[in-house]
Amino acid sequence: MATPLNETCATLERSLRERVPPLLTDLYQFTMAYAYWRAGRHNEPAVFELFFRDNPFGGGFSLFAGLSDCLLFLLNFRFTSEDVEYLRSVLPVDTDPDFFTYLKGLDCSAVSISAVAEGTVVFARVPLMEVSGPLAVVQLLETSLLCLVNYSSLVCTNAARFRLAAGPERRLLEMGLRRAQGPDGGLTASRYTHIGGFDLTSNALAGHLFGIPVAGTMAHSYVTSFSSLEEVWPQILAPCGGGDPIDFMCLVKGWLGHVCQLLGAKPQGVREGELAAFLSYAIAYPRNFLPVIDSYSVGCGLLCFCAVALALCELKYQPLGVRLDSGDLCRQSVEVRHAFRECSKRFSVPAFESFIIVGTNSVSEQSLVELSKRDNEIDVVGVGTHLVTCTSQPSLGCVYKLVEVCGRPRMKLSEDPEKSTLPGRKAIYRLLDTEGHPQMDLICLSEEPAPKVGVPLNCHPLGLDKAALSIMPAKVTSLRSDVFSYGKITLPLCSATESRVCAQSSLQALYPHHKRLQEPEPYRVAVSERVHSLVSDIKMGNSKGSNFLLSN
Repeated sequence: MATPLNETCATLERSLRERVPPLLTDLYQFTMAYAYWRAGRHNEPAVFELFFRDNPFGGGFSLFAGLSDCLLFLLNFRFTSEDVEYLRSVLPVDTDPDFFTYLKGLDCSAVSISAVAEGTVVFARVPLMEVSGPLAVVQLLETSLLCLVNYSSLVCTNAARFRLAAGPERRLLEMGLRRAQGPDGGLTASRYTHIGGFDLTSNALAGHLFGIPVAGTMAHSYVTSFSSLEEVWPQILAPCGGGDPIDFMCLVKGWLGHVCQLLGAKPQGVREGELAAFLSYAIAYPRNFLPVIDSYSVGCGLLCFCAVALALCELKYQPLGVRLDSGDLCRQSVEVRHAFRECSKRFSVPAFESFIIVGTNSVSEQSLVELSKRDNEIDVVGVGTHLVTCTSQPSLGCVYKLVEVCGRPRMKLSEDPEKSTLPGRKAIYRLLDTEGHPQMDLICLSEEPAPKVGVPLNCHPLGLDKAALSIMPAKVTSLRSDVFSYGKITLPLCSATESRVCAQSSLQALYPHHKRLQEPEPYRVAVSERVHSLVSDIKMGNSKGSNFLLSN
């Protein structure tokens, strides 16, 4: 029976609170907060923005993820007495004791956030989240929010790329828990790879917490743990529809002779231990029989599987299929499918036509692309290491930058122009063409009127030496919504399934040339004329310098 929704939310909130307490941050956040507090600036209204500078994996897009975790983190942001005492022990001894009293009373009741919906396709330099509130508090949130968004968005995007490589029909199984960077990395990967496009997970806890369908087969260790048919116990199995148990081992042995004759194999080539393992597992799980068949060789494993599966079918059970875990998966899957069809035809067992073939063998994005180009009969691909560890890019590189204090815009200037920030509070719009495809993301100041459908507007694409352009949108959507207001979550939290639907819909709307895995056409992000003018004014003012050292 499904877990009630409110119970699931409570479990998620408790899990997040335990994994991401307010103390999970960098020490310098506290030293800055103390300096703000000493200067009497800690309650000044401030605005930060969270964004990334480059699309990951050399691709043309990213998926925004981690928002639900961020909101639950903010909802439970409070320092315990133990937290405060620890901070007292690591901050300088001359820290004013009243600062620790201040920390004890902190929460996010004065914090507000607007953000892109979780699962939305997003692009470099577009502010995904705007965090506003008292200066010291929103400064303290920086590291935790970045931690919650960076990996979630990266692995979600990686999953989306695997989905694009696999095509829409083939099912994808995430099985990276054992290869993930720690338990939290594994749990986060399971949730956000599902949002990114994976259908199943092997992670039981992720299934419990997030409602993701779970699946699994057996390990090679189960097969190799058997060496003799004498180890099979019990050896009987009752028919699916009821009745007296029959000698299942004897039934399988009889079918094994028929299968060997059909496939031109010698019965003495069958490994007794492998057959024993399959027998034992089938008796335990007659409705979920899906073994790995290449512990020794695919040929031998296939003989054992077919014999056991035919016996199960005779008793009116429905075996599921097989898993291949080594060698040339494409070629082997074709050979296995051929054997299934031969069995179906010779023994009049239609169930063999619908068996699934699972392929797992250190699958990467590139190997999945190659697999999709070749003839194969693989129905489900299991992916672990290259998915959850994001081997081709370890970090998304999200940043959290101050853009306004006390209503005055703030801008970071840098010798590296790509690291300069855009000042002021903003509104973000996605401009669509007549066919409903995203055409451009436009960054405006928050007080500017929204772009109007059918009305030309001038803007400045981001990037060095990009000329101004004029564009006439056919449709305009606001990209961000208020999701957290003065300490309260203002929109229902999305489940993993709901965010997955959003992600797939958002990806579907994107033009194919923007989501090509290799050499995609860059998506256009631009700023309004007013943002462009504000940046120019601030740069000009900075270049003139200041004579404050000469003033009395």
